[in-house]
Amino acid sequence: MNKQKKLIFASAIAALAISGTAGATVINYGSQLDSNSVPTTNVASATVLTFESGSCAPASCSGSNYAIVDGSTNGHNAAPGTPTAGAGTQDTTKYLTVPENLSTKPQSTTISVGSGNHYFGLLWGSIDTYNTLTFLLDDGTNLSYTGTDIITPEPANGNQTAASTNSYVNFFQLPAFNAVTLASTRYAFESDNLAYSDVPEPGNLVLFGLGALALLVGFRRRFSGRSS
Repeated sequence: MNKQKKLIFASAIAALAISGTAGATVINYGSQLDSNSVPTTNVASATVLTFESGSCAPASCSGSNYAIVDGSTNGHNAAPGTPTAGAGTQDTTKYLTVPENLSTKPQSTTISVGSGNHYFGLLWGSIDTYNTLTFLLDDGTNLSYTGTDIITPEPANGNQTAASTNSYVNFFQLPAFNAVTLASTRYAFESDNLAYSDVPEPGNLVLFGLGALALLVGFRRRFSGRSS
């Protein structure tokens, strides 16, 4: 095989390796609207918790310091804003709010979703500095993000309708996790359409990998049986 052919094969193999290698967690804000005009995940394979049954099914929530509600209660919880559905609009369906009672510890709930997941998404309403999302990893360690981490340089000031503080947040390429903890030291951490999947990478990286594979197969066929 001549040097040009070797370079082509090496480039295609390298592209496949890059597309399949787990790297740093990728956070983005892509979403689509569900049938109730509430932002939800774009990941087709994801399991989505809508809370419409009044429970966390098919996942499970631990503890009792959370509530599944609809609407807003002044000074306690506010329905997540849905700015992608229209300016000033809010979630009209049931959603999860944490904590239910500030005087009760812990001020959190943990949602068990099974091991081996690499993607998580949620509609995060009125993002605040005191909201914390923690991933419980399969290796026994934790990975946490505060509201500030998610929307810097915008302020995590808890605005209830602004696009900057009411967004569908996607976490791709997470280390394998089996549960997530939603915690808030003040009222409240509101969320809806929580989604999880074993899909590790954003779609553009997957497509890149498929393109590299097609390139490699094409060149293998082209040069099959030819001498160098």
